Amino acid sequence: MLISEQLKEIYNKYREGKLAHAYLIETNNIPKLIEELKIIIKAISCSEEYHDNCTKCNLCNLIDKNNLPSLITIEPDGTSIKKSQIEELKKSFETKPIYNKYNIYLIKNAEKLNGSSANAMLKFVEEPTEGILGFFITTNKDIIIPTIKSRCQILTVKYAYKTIIEKFNISEEQLNDYLLSLKNYLAKIKTNDLINNKEELLNKYSERKEIELIFKLLFEIYNNLLLKTLNKEIDDSLFLDIIEENSKSIIIKRLNIISNFLHNLSYNVNIELLLDKFVIEMRKECE
Repeated sequence: MLISEQLKEIYNKYREGKLAHAYLIETNNIPKLIEELKIIIKAISCSEEYHDNCTKCNLCNLIDKNNLPSLITIEPDGTSIKKSQIEELKKSFETKPIYNKYNIYLIKNAEKLNGSSANAMLKFVEEPTEGILGFFITTNKDIIIPTIKSRCQILTVKYAYKTIIEKFNISEEQLNDYLLSLKNYLAKIKTNDLINNKEELLNKYSERKEIELIFKLLFEIYNNLLLKTLNKEIDDSLFLDIIEENSKSIIIKRLNIISNFLHNLSYNVNIELLLDKFVIEMRKECE
């Protein structure tokens, strides 16, 4: 099986009869992780000995096409995972699976479970039912609700990226658009105007996840500067002001500011207030 060594451990535990009922997996590439998890799910669901590209039955095809009734993926509906989504999952798992051994759920961006949906999930993780297997997937395990986190086996799976486009799953056109917006946004931070530059982003990007992506790109830029390896996909001329201010101490301080912004953004804090705070903190570093 062509999967990460950390995920092979799940299959090994299955072979030993020691499979946990729930796993919390932190990763830097959720689509890639889910792709590999599906291979694990195929292997533990196979009625015989699993082999890649086997065509003896239709199980693998159902998993690939997300048509297996006993495999349910839940992802945020808007800014959070709703209680109604969890209740629907419970209802679906009231019966035993027909095609395979387990009822399996994947919770994408598990940090988006809100209070009520997390409480609804506790039945699965506090009182595990035989034949139910769960995967909570996140990019930051530290912000997962403790009651969920403490009842899961925790794994970390990191992937290497060749390009920023691959890392953020965007097109070259989108990358250039985001970088130009960042350039205009950062230019206003250095002025003495009132804190009004948030409109530079909010008027153009209405979805919270796009603001998050832009700040992840900004983190990438500063991190590359720190490592002296500015990515070739980023036009250096767009960020000459950043490149010129490349003292290590300033870069580290700004990385911390960006990291804190992203952390607070994940908690659904008011985005306008976060952007105001970001400008204030960045301006202090420009003085």
